[in-house]
Amino acid sequence: MPRHLPLLAAAGALVALLPTGAANAAPTAPTSHPSQHSSGHPAWWPTVAHDRAIASDGASRNARLTIPRIGIRHLPVIAYRGSTDDAPGTKIQNRGIAAASIGRPGIGGVGPGGIGNYLVAGHRTSHGGVFGRTPSLPDGAKIFIDAGRWRYVYRVVRTRWVDFRSKHSLKLQRSAVPGHPGKKPNRAWLTLSTCATPEDHANGDYWTDRFGNPQHRIDKVAVLSRREPRP
Repeated sequence: MPRHLPLLAAAGALVALLPTGAANAAPTAPTSHPSQHSSGHPAWWPTVAHDRAIASDGASRNARLTIPRIGIRHLPVIAYRGSTDDAPGTKIQNRGIAAASIGRPGIGGVGPGGIGNYLVAGHRTSHGGVFGRTPSLPDGAKIFIDAGRWRYVYRVVRTRWVDFRSKHSLKLQRSAVPGHPGKKPNRAWLTLSTCATPEDHANGDYWTDRFGNPQHRIDKVAVLSRREPRP
């Protein structure tokens, strides 16, 4: 192999790690894709001021969940005091609906549309498997939460795996800012959580807790992008 080829490969790898458009941008006049803010966020990403203006008071409320991309429509989401996938939450999910744990940061979350982390869990492989396809949601997918007179529109921004046998991993999931325990929230987040049972079983992991929850969760983290009158 010619000596210059490893150098070219290394340069190519470095370019691949740069943000979109960085490789072709002029040093003194960086450009961004028209569908993105200069910060690199998608164009629909709200400012903090806008986010606060469209957020709810965060009170505990039952809601309805709609995700057109995967065929979920008006699924009941029952609010309860507790932590994700505990006994009360599991009992709600066993009815073939979703459960939203409400409580102080690090244990539960806020109500629909609230500043903080709205935690919603549902079964994937049992009791109707209402969240059977949520792990397939791509970044940017819309999630609609109807509560009271409003519809809160969230957009998926990332995927997180949670280890149910790790207190630290659960703390990251349940924090007011997903993945950042102790950080004060200034946005309205949504964590949509379901089990990774098929993936765990494929890896030979059949551990469950006393409620039948497997070791791992697949979470879709979303941010509130707008609010509109409930249809």
